[in-house]
Amino acid sequence: MELLEKYAHLLVHYCLEIKEGDRLLIRTTTAAEPLVREVFRHAARAGAEVYTDLSFEGQGRILLEEAPPVLIDREDRFHRQAMEEFEAYLAILAPHNLRETAEVDQERAVRRQKALQPAQEAYFRRIADRSLKRSLCQYPTHAQAQETGMSLEAYTRFVYEACRLYDADPVASWLEVRAMQQRIVDVLNRAGEVHYEGANADIRFSTVGRTWINSDGRNNMPSGEVFTSPVEDSVQGWIRFSYPGLYQGHEVEGVTLHVKDGLIERWEAERGMEFLDHIFSLEGTRRFGEAAIGTNDRITRMSRNILFDEKIGGTVHMAIGQSYLQCGGKNKSTVHWDMITDMTADGRIRADGSLIYENGRFLI
Repeated sequence: MELLEKYAHLLVHYCLEIKEGDRLLIRTTTAAEPLVREVFRHAARAGAEVYTDLSFEGQGRILLEEAPPVLIDREDRFHRQAMEEFEAYLAILAPHNLRETAEVDQERAVRRQKALQPAQEAYFRRIADRSLKRSLCQYPTHAQAQETGMSLEAYTRFVYEACRLYDADPVASWLEVRAMQQRIVDVLNRAGEVHYEGANADIRFSTVGRTWINSDGRNNMPSGEVFTSPVEDSVQGWIRFSYPGLYQGHEVEGVTLHVKDGLIERWEAERGMEFLDHIFSLEGTRRFGEAAIGTNDRITRMSRNILFDEKIGGTVHMAIGQSYLQCGGKNKSTVHWDMITDMTADGRIRADGSLIYENGRFLI
C-alpha cells in the first residue's frame, strides 16, 4: 500500500471513524491535493458525503488587505454550518507560506477572528462530545520543510514517521499508544492537583472536576499527549517556555509567565515582546485553557509546527486562552496558543504530591 493511501486509510477509518451517511468537510490548501484525493476516495467508499474547501496561495492575505470592512466582519456561513451540522471535519495543514499574514494590519486580523468566533464556538462545543468527529493532520510542503530546516524529502519522512505510517499496521500501532496513555490518564484523573517543577517551571494547578484526555491519534494525527483544562483560578507559580513559540506567523522566544490565582500577572520574552503584549490584550488570554504532557518519542526534534512540537516526548505545554469543553474547561477566547518547555534535564511532575514523572519519563 502506498504511503498516501495508508495515510488516508488511517485518517478516514481510525481518526474520523467515517460511517455511511456522514457529511465530511475537508479544509486545507491546494498544496494538499494528492492527500485530499486519497481521503476523498476512502471516505466515498465508506459512503460519506464529502465537501472540500481548498484555499489558494495568498488567499488569506488578500482578504485581510483588500476586502472592505463589511467582508472582514462577515462570518464564513458555510464553515459555520459545517461546524454546527456535519458529522466529520478534517483540517489538513499544508501551508504555501507560513508568513502570509504576518504583515497585515493586526486590527483587521482581530476583527476577522471575531467574525469567525461563532463557528469556532460550535467547533469546540461539538468536539467535546464527539458529535463532530474531527482530525487535524499535516501534508508536507516546501514552506513547512524550510521552516523546519529540512529538505522536503527529509521532512516528509519526519511527518510519516511521527504518524507511524512506516509501521506494518498504523492502526494497530496507534491502538498500542491508546493503551499506554490510558494508564497515565487513569492516574491523573484520580488526582486533584498537578505540579510541574524543575529548571523551567514551578507551577501547580487544580484539576478537581476536570478530565485528563487520552489524545491517541483520533483528534490529531500525529498525536501522543495527555491533556486537560486546569481550574481557571487555581494556577499558581511560574513557567518558562524553552521552545520558541509561533502564532499567527509571529515568533517569540524565552517566554516566562508569572501566575497568581489563575491570572497571568506578568510576562517576559527574550524576543517578540511587542506581539506578546498584543496577545495578552485580547479577551481571555491571561488565563490557561490547557495543560498537557507530550509522549511521542518518534518526534525527536522541534519542527516549528505546534501539531508536532507539543507532542514531543519529554515536554509539557500549557495553552493560554480557549479551554477544552470536553475537559470541563470554562475559559473563552479567540486565542488558543500552546507554549512548550523541556522536562528531560531537570523536570518532575507530581500528582497530589506523589512523583509520577521525572526527567521526561513517566514512573507509572
